[in-house]
Amino acid sequence: MSKPIVAIVGRPNVGKSTLFNILAGENISIVKDTPGVTRDRIYADVEWLGKNFTMIDTGGIEPDSSDIILSQMREQAQIAIDTADVIIFMTDVRQGLVDADARVADMLRRAKKPVILVVNKVDSFQKFMADTYEFYNLGIGDPIPISASSKLGIGDMLDEVIRHFPEHDTEEEEDDRPRIAVVGKPNVGKSSIINRLLGENRCIVSDIAGTTRDAIDTAVTWNGKEYVFIDTAGLRRKSKIKEELERYSIIRTVTAVERADVVVMVIDAVEGITEQDAKIAGIAHDRGKGIVIVVNKWDAIEKNDKTIYKYTNEVRNTLSYMPYAEIMFVSALTGQRLVKLFDMVDTIIENQTMRVQTGVLNEIMTEAVAMQQPPSDKGKRLRLYYITQVAVKPPTFVIFVNDKELMHFSYTRYLENKIREAFGFRGTPLKFIIRERGEKEK
Repeated sequence: MSKPIVAIVGRPNVGKSTLFNILAGENISIVKDTPGVTRDRIYADVEWLGKNFTMIDTGGIEPDSSDIILSQMREQAQIAIDTADVIIFMTDVRQGLVDADARVADMLRRAKKPVILVVNKVDSFQKFMADTYEFYNLGIGDPIPISASSKLGIGDMLDEVIRHFPEHDTEEEEDDRPRIAVVGKPNVGKSSIINRLLGENRCIVSDIAGTTRDAIDTAVTWNGKEYVFIDTAGLRRKSKIKEELERYSIIRTVTAVERADVVVMVIDAVEGITEQDAKIAGIAHDRGKGIVIVVNKWDAIEKNDKTIYKYTNEVRNTLSYMPYAEIMFVSALTGQRLVKLFDMVDTIIENQTMRVQTGVLNEIMTEAVAMQQPPSDKGKRLRLYYITQVAVKPPTFVIFVNDKELMHFSYTRYLENKIREAFGFRGTPLKFIIRERGEKEK
């Protein structure tokens, strides 16, 4: 089941980024910086009282005038309304209630989404509490006083946020059709690929409204099996500001990837792979999804016998952190090789849900250790006791060792390669959790 999305909206300098960083900061030890993943952290995984959700920062506003502030706040609010399950609307007790707050509150009220009204910079409840009552005038519920910088009231706010999460999305749980998110930069041919698959298969098409999002999910039947395509191509928002447009497309990508089993990352063959492609692919990698890199417009490339080899190398170099990703060369225009996508998706889902017996894993590990000694530091050598698989989607392994500090990233990668040599796991990332013996399950 996909994680709920929570978005923060508000005027400049009310403390949105401070709150975002505090909530994201709790996870810094967990969230590794992967090459290719956007440094300007727009989203972060947050956990509160056992509930996991994705927090989205809708963006900073660089205002020239109050008109621009209002139009950009509306843009932010629209992003939040389009993508979030719960919206945190942040105001500032020091500046008081201003006209822009009231206008954005109108938009949010009409959106029929849960809105948590947060009044920030209440550094002393005694001193500022009376001033928070003014925010009842917005008509979107009880204001929750917090101080992001002093970390006051944040627990109460999060309690309120998770109270609005859907209890059980039973429909989605029962729906075992493969879900495929088609992602990539604007104009690389995402919609054309989906339309071609629809036309090509003469299949029964039903548009299912995206569960909680505004994206339309499209069901495609191939060889008697139904697949659900999640299209992120709805990026048609006019924006003068390129960064805002990019931010919006990344937010849309995060929400689509969250709901998918397999991510189809579309690259324009003519343009070649770019830094933004690496950012988008990094989102799928971060979230442990199966991935296919689809190079579209292959018909427009002049080829010789070395073209595919050269192009594959280029993609592999740029996406060096995901060597497991499958690569396909297609043309949405001619339909070339597109139907092979279904077989690829089936294979990846099989690999995502593959379980390996503990005995076999330990044999592989023993052999790997014999071939290459584990690292040591200051005379203390890493000892590996035991490995077992604890989860699927993505396949997740726990390795018990004598000292976690000695388990270097490169040695984990070496063990991963040995497991892949034995079982393939093509198209899916693998996750490793390192524990010391006797360390309790969290």
